[in-house]
Amino acid sequence: MKKSIPAFLLLFLSVQIFAQKNTNERAEWFTDARFGMFIHWGLYSAAEGYWKGEKLRNNNDYAEWIYYRNQIEKDEYVGLLDRFNWEDIDPEEWVILAKKAGMKYVTITAKHHDGFALWDSKVSDYDLGNYTDRDIIKEMAEACKKHGLKLGLYYSHWVDWEHLYGWNHEREIYGITPEEYDQYWQEKVIPQVRELLTNYGEIALMWFDMWINHKDAVVSKDQLLQLKNMIRELQPNCLVNSRLGLSIEEDPDIDFKTLGDNQLGSKKEDFPWQSPATVAHSWGFHSSDTQWKSTSALLKSLIGNASLNGNFMLNIGPRANGDVPFEISQRLLEMGEWLKVNGESVYGSEAFDLHADQHDWGKITCKPDENSFKLYLHVYNWPLNKKLFLTGVNEIPEKIYLLSDKEKTQLQFEHISTFTSIDLPSDQPDPYVSVVVLEYSKRPTIVDDIAAKTTDGGYALKPHNQISRLKNISVTPASNYGTVPAHVVVENEQTFKWKVFINEPGDKKVDVSYSFQGKANSGKFTVRIFKAELTGDISETGLTVGEPNENWHIENFKSKNLGTIHFPEAGMYDIELSIEPAKNESVNFQWMWIK
Repeated sequence: MKKSIPAFLLLFLSVQIFAQKNTNERAEWFTDARFGMFIHWGLYSAAEGYWKGEKLRNNNDYAEWIYYRNQIEKDEYVGLLDRFNWEDIDPEEWVILAKKAGMKYVTITAKHHDGFALWDSKVSDYDLGNYTDRDIIKEMAEACKKHGLKLGLYYSHWVDWEHLYGWNHEREIYGITPEEYDQYWQEKVIPQVRELLTNYGEIALMWFDMWINHKDAVVSKDQLLQLKNMIRELQPNCLVNSRLGLSIEEDPDIDFKTLGDNQLGSKKEDFPWQSPATVAHSWGFHSSDTQWKSTSALLKSLIGNASLNGNFMLNIGPRANGDVPFEISQRLLEMGEWLKVNGESVYGSEAFDLHADQHDWGKITCKPDENSFKLYLHVYNWPLNKKLFLTGVNEIPEKIYLLSDKEKTQLQFEHISTFTSIDLPSDQPDPYVSVVVLEYSKRPTIVDDIAAKTTDGGYALKPHNQISRLKNISVTPASNYGTVPAHVVVENEQTFKWKVFINEPGDKKVDVSYSFQGKANSGKFTVRIFKAELTGDISETGLTVGEPNENWHIENFKSKNLGTIHFPEAGMYDIELSIEPAKNESVNFQWMWIK
């Protein structure tokens, strides 16, 4: 079943990289949790994206911005409270939904940009307690404590459309003095946050929403530090996010970084971070919203972030009667069912040491477990050939099985040096994402900078998966809606280098994809592998039509076969591609394919 042979052609570096480092003690629960709920609920929920028959005046359709976008008078805006069905509203139901979804914490909009507070604030008359007998923050705190979830509070500190001296973007026209803004800060922000951190028990995190640095805003660094220091004084364990207006780089005391709205992670980070995301598009309830993400897409977002040491906070936007839209609750419950079976691969997991996009079948998370170390292979696309290839891990797994299999039935596999081939069952165990577990006696070492074997048995060699020292090159991004692919413009002779592990020796074809608009057979390609060499002319590829009938004529990228090359034995190989354009000519290189 298992065999191991030495890599004979090249000496390569095995590296041991350790876990998420820059996490303070306060945030350890946060990095273990990985999955949380965001709740946008306020006066705007009753407008449902429309005011007096007119849709929100912005194509981004963020329903919670309707007060500002549609220039509503304050008294009329507060009148939206008449549309709330208070007898039906039970925040505990939101908390129960979060728990069923497998979420570990909940963050609710205590005060959004409209300035309206969802609790009985003693420092303002623009709050729920002044108009009703309800205190939603108190009810949320009680429900979270009852069901064992941590409570986070969203507070809009920078923007406040209600206060005379709060920031709204019309100040760009009419101006505001620092003294006036500080009056708002001292009269409303500081005392209201003090209320929230004093009256409702343990608050796990304060989620602020300034999406620019303080250097570009009216709020000063001293004001932000005043706010942060008060939080540290009142609740030392309360987390503070980077949208306070201070980046982690500027202030290491910030507990976690918040990415942009619906922005997913793109690289491994050693500090805690989080993506705030929606199931549809709008954060507050919008009656016209139809952009529902699938359960599979949402699970892949959660897994993808976890594979890079990040969290995923998924929003619900309840209606004015407290109902969560069916499309949202359905997806959350489906995610919860998946996590009941596969949550071990997410909760308390961390990024593994291989590059996140190394394998085309999915993502990897990992964690130590008692006397073993586990890799979790999240298989997004169940291979048709029922083979799962893992490239770059040196040690032989002690056991491989499906996470959904309670019996942990051993899957057959073959391990050769730094390559593991796993035999999968014919039927995919999960319709969304299936998880394969590899157990090792300790954290396995890896080969860095290796291009993985693809699901269909080839090697896709691209500029971004070269060996590290050559990755600092200029890549022209895809353009014309992707009809012109990303590529490297080669104007002088340039060499690209990759490292691959060949587990099946023999003859393999070599193809190069490129665009060249010069004279035919002008310049050459040279491929060098071990002791073999292939050459080929750089032929003109001409133009193509990107979109019919739209005068959309673009450079053509074609795949050119350079011939066949022989790999004598299984092992590690360095592969070089030299591109030598003719004088005053350039070649747009896309990829090389070996199979």
